[in-house]
Amino acid sequence: MPDDPMAAAGALDPDDADVGRRFAAGDEQALAVAYQRWGGQVHGMAVRAFGPGPDAEDVTQQTFIAAWTGRARFRPEASPLPAWLVGICRHKIADTWARRERQRRETDAAMSQAQAAPVAGYGPGVDSVVADRVLVLDELDRLGQPQRGIIELAFFADLTHAQIAERTGLPLGTVKSHIRRTLERLRSRLEGDGAALPA
Repeated sequence: MPDDPMAAAGALDPDDADVGRRFAAGDEQALAVAYQRWGGQVHGMAVRAFGPGPDAEDVTQQTFIAAWTGRARFRPEASPLPAWLVGICRHKIADTWARRERQRRETDAAMSQAQAAPVAGYGPGVDSVVADRVLVLDELDRLGQPQRGIIELAFFADLTHAQIAERTGLPLGTVKSHIRRTLERLRSRLEGDGAALPA
């Protein structure tokens, strides 16, 4: 009798209920099967919400990470796994829209302040802070994932490194490295434009 029933000849294509039970039990092979089976559906939802690109890919990744790290809350007898994944995906889509809206409001506010500034140019006080903020928000839009998401969790959601690691499923050291490298990258870009991140 094989140790892994999912790999047995008669179970090479396990039914959805079996995948759900194995997923809830922490079987990594079930996670791989779930991604193969329903990753396209989850990604399709994200693409319909945001169009193809980094946001859709990020939502897809976040959905499976959240499902896996939160599998203790999944009850296969109460809900099929694909329905649970769809529910998580909807939450991640809503979170991403909220983040986009927050960034839009912050950019609009910064631009309004900048437009209200004297035409003579940016002084050393509030005007330069507004200019720096606009530049930082613009640079964040250029970052890829997972760096952009990590920076947003750190600075917009005010999460600690440990909380970011828990939410994203990334190792703590990786989170710290991404934040350090991303801040260095932002600093060098902004210094090139005559702005600088605070030390």
